[in-house]
Amino acid sequence: MAKVIALDVGTKRTGVAETDPMQIIATGLTTVKTANLVSFLKEYALREKPHCLVIGQPKRLHGELGNIEGFIVDLISKIQKDLPDLPIERIDERFTSKMAFQTMIASGLKKKDRANKELIDEVSATIILQSWLSKK
Repeated sequence: MAKVIALDVGTKRTGVAETDPMQIIATGLTTVKTANLVSFLKEYALREKPHCLVIGQPKRLHGELGNIEGFIVDLISKIQKDLPDLPIERIDERFTSKMAFQTMIASGLKKKDRANKELIDEVSATIILQSWLSKK
């Protein structure tokens, strides 16, 4: 088996998480400036040869798509152009940022560390990936 990588996409930065090769557990990997995301993914794909890419789909409370969805769709087109053999799956990412923040509190992180938006994005990507694994 190969790793799976997941993204919590934002206009400025994107949280990244990955599974272990057996696709059992999701762990945070990093946060990347969204402007550099495609080149990061190309390097990652060359090195790790992931099974697929999971990208969060921002939905509002009643299921309608969030404002950033158009941005994400454009980004997916760029990724598919540069990595045509990498399958992309989407998963509902409702409440992942809130869950990430709650997870950080529960794990005992100090208030200063919880204010780190990059860490929140990385934890959100991990939650997105763990949700995908649970549905698989």
